[in-house]
Amino acid sequence: MDYAQAIQYLLSLTDMERGFQASPNPTMSLGSVRSLLSRLNDPHLGRGTVHVTGSKGKGSTSTMIAGILLRNEESVGLYTSPHLHSFTERIALDGDSISPEEFAAGLEAIHAAVEAERASVHGNVSTFGVLTALFFWLVRAQARQVDWQVVEVGLGGTYDATNVFESPDVVVITPISLEHTAILGSTPEAIARDKSGIIKAGCTCVLAPQRDPEVVAVVRERCALVGAKLVDVGELYEAQPLERFPFGQSFVLHGPLGTREMRTPMLGEHQLSNAATAVAVAEALRARGHAISEAAIIDGIAHTRIPGRLEVMGQKPLIVADGAHNGESAEALANALKEYFTWRRLFLVIGVTEDKDVRAMGFKLARLAEMVICTGFSNPRSRDPYDILQEIGFLGPATVAEATVSDALETALSHADPEDIVCITGSLYVVAEARELILGESVLRA
Repeated sequence: MDYAQAIQYLLSLTDMERGFQASPNPTMSLGSVRSLLSRLNDPHLGRGTVHVTGSKGKGSTSTMIAGILLRNEESVGLYTSPHLHSFTERIALDGDSISPEEFAAGLEAIHAAVEAERASVHGNVSTFGVLTALFFWLVRAQARQVDWQVVEVGLGGTYDATNVFESPDVVVITPISLEHTAILGSTPEAIARDKSGIIKAGCTCVLAPQRDPEVVAVVRERCALVGAKLVDVGELYEAQPLERFPFGQSFVLHGPLGTREMRTPMLGEHQLSNAATAVAVAEALRARGHAISEAAIIDGIAHTRIPGRLEVMGQKPLIVADGAHNGESAEALANALKEYFTWRRLFLVIGVTEDKDVRAMGFKLARLAEMVICTGFSNPRSRDPYDILQEIGFLGPATVAEATVSDALETALSHADPEDIVCITGSLYVVAEARELILGESVLRA
């Protein structure tokens, strides 16, 4: 099996990311995931585990946590989703994405177990479920024993394919907001109940700062119910910005163990909150008896960089890409555009999937824009750009629709002067296509 064949096989399974689902039923049951892992001799066991869920910032926070552990000279497996250019990005071992050859060889190795599970009584087998099993199998297969696995939830928490641990060391809940409401619930409280299902007896739960006090109450209740220790980052930590530049920022972090002066190449005030949460995880691990150096904490945050998160991709005009996918993320993006960059006019390129509240995003961003270019992109769940135009075209700026990201960028750049800014946002699929066009990023398509 080569990489192309591996991707073809994965995409022949049920793939929620490429097909819209408005059902509360998971595409692959936890029973089926556990059965598949059992066929593989439980590769998810045998190492420290940090399990991360939330609505916003879970990818950034997961990567920061992995960065701290790596700087502590630990061997680390990191599982995140979705990807920008290639499925291989979802599985990182000691800071590097696996190769296409490793990906294909791993999938070939677990193929028989997957097929046996497909033929069993447990039900559907999904792309994400198989990817999750592949991550655990590859982590166990490393010549050097992997000390830690940092695992990002795909969707929700309680019924997610990653929720297979009896008691992870640390559970992380990043900011919760409305998302996937047809599946997770129509209020932040309901979504918090689903996501808090990853909190297990004996673990430490690190809760990132939340807007909604009901979310905090739900998580406190769950921790008390199962016997988990709660670390409330919003209550115990405070990050104060010092200097802001287009390519990074410095800040002071006050916490229960003292004050640190830190820096990060990640932009936006929300990244300071993510950094505070990652530091809280490191200190929670210390409290559980794991030795983590101060240098590892400082350097882990300072060296974590993630493409597609307020990423500067060009100058004169400035070109910035950010995968803001809901109203709160769009608000954070709007604030960052004002606080970190100097520009005269904003040209906004936006494309979203069918299930996103694009009007909520428009209310946060359109008032800053000279022009909004609604775009489609290469994914079956891409929302029609003319439908996006109908949703946000009344908000003030001139609004047009383009069928492709290439056409949308051409329109934006044809109007922008050197002192202006072009911002590409919405789905990470849009950001990925923009990166390919602007930066010439190579793609192992899928």
